[in-house]
Amino acid sequence: MIVLATRNQGKIAELRDILAEAGLTRPLVGLEDYPEIGEIPETGLTFTENALIKAHAVAKATGLPAIADDSGLCVDALNGMPGVFSARWSGVHGDDKANLDLLLAQIGDVPDEHRAAHFACAAALALPDGTERVAEGRLEGRVIRAPRGTGGFGYDPILVPDGDTRTTAELTPEEKNAISHRGRAFRALAPQIATLLT
Repeated sequence: MIVLATRNQGKIAELRDILAEAGLTRPLVGLEDYPEIGEIPETGLTFTENALIKAHAVAKATGLPAIADDSGLCVDALNGMPGVFSARWSGVHGDDKANLDLLLAQIGDVPDEHRAAHFACAAALALPDGTERVAEGRLEGRVIRAPRGTGGFGYDPILVPDGDTRTTAELTPEEKNAISHRGRAFRALAPQIATLLT
């Protein structure tokens, strides 16, 4: 069994699909199965640092292999912010609507041609013995002026991937997994997981 270091049901479902497509057959459970594990402070200054902090904490607490990720939206006009602060950009962790509203207000006067952004993700595996592996993924795109779509979570309704006209919230789960930053990071990590855990 492998523990996913998240309670976000959308992320758990997405990771199960991505890792299954990559050929990983071990059962995956989220932190809802471990209520004794409290919130793990994300004190790192990079996505990689935060992913490793979470993965090591969960591996230590459970005695099982743990997978964690940290991801966010990096907007060129905001010098790469919100970045690692994406989930709490508005000051309240996980308030997607408040985060979206604040970000759109902050770049409201930025012309369309200067609204480039990307989703970034670092995916980490940590074993109870301290072994670790990390992979990264990116999805380039641009931020639109108003949210569109009901799929996904977080900033999905405002990012249109390069080469598409739909936001990531308008893509099917399969389409999103095929191109997403998280999909790319976890597909890159999957062979390393398979090698270490077989």
